[in-house]
Amino acid sequence: MANKQINGRPVAGPSQASPSDVVTAGAAARNSLLGVSCALALALGHSGVAQAQNTADNLGDEALAAQTTQAELQARIDQADDEVRQRIEALRQAEQEAQRLQSYNQALAPQLEQLKATLEQRSQGMATMAETRDALPGLLNDMTRRLDAWVDQDVPFLHGERKARVASLEASLANPELTAAEKLERVLAAWRAELDYGRDLDAWRGTLEEGDQTREVDFLRLGRVGWYYLTPDGQNGGVWDDGGWQSLSAAERDQVEKGLQIVRDQRAPELLTLPLTQPIEERS
Repeated sequence: MANKQINGRPVAGPSQASPSDVVTAGAAARNSLLGVSCALALALGHSGVAQAQNTADNLGDEALAAQTTQAELQARIDQADDEVRQRIEALRQAEQEAQRLQSYNQALAPQLEQLKATLEQRSQGMATMAETRDALPGLLNDMTRRLDAWVDQDVPFLHGERKARVASLEASLANPELTAAEKLERVLAAWRAELDYGRDLDAWRGTLEEGDQTREVDFLRLGRVGWYYLTPDGQNGGVWDDGGWQSLSAAERDQVEKGLQIVRDQRAPELLTLPLTQPIEERS
């Protein structure tokens, strides 16, 4: 029988094997098993490391994703905080603006009430404007007639000048080129001029006619209650009373002279004692 070889060495058959050969064969078998075991261990080791590496990589990816999510969440929180702050600031500004508007409205309230009353009055005036327009020509003619009658019945100072004003006013009312507003203004101006005579003092030199006699004198007018004259030499003077001239005493002529000087700014104002052309009770 041919010899067998173990690990390159010849091994005798069963009939020829020696004890040393048996020991050597057992050792070789153990070494082979140990080698297989080491190879298996190394293979398992490499597989565990790869699995651990994969696990670590997965954990790293998850951690990175968690960090990214956290950063995005924090960014959203910060953005929401900014929006809240902006809205709070806008609300605060709106409240301040509302307070200013409320104060402004309270300040305007009296003016608005007054304006409302004015508008109501104007509305009422507009409602009657047509009637007033139609009645205006008759009203102006009536005012002119009354003014003419007043001049005729009043103290006749500056009589010619005042009658000429009335005549001019009558011509204006008959002028078709003048508007109703212009005619009204002229009538009111004539009345104002007449009313002013009762509130001022006046002195002028003019001609006095008494019968067939004409002479130059100084006239003094104290409103509508006193109308006097004095000759330049101071020897004659009179007061208009009851439709004619009444002579003045020497003391009264002195008072008229003082009055002329006062009106002409030649003397300081002082109290005068003179008879009246018309009692004050009659002018009220």
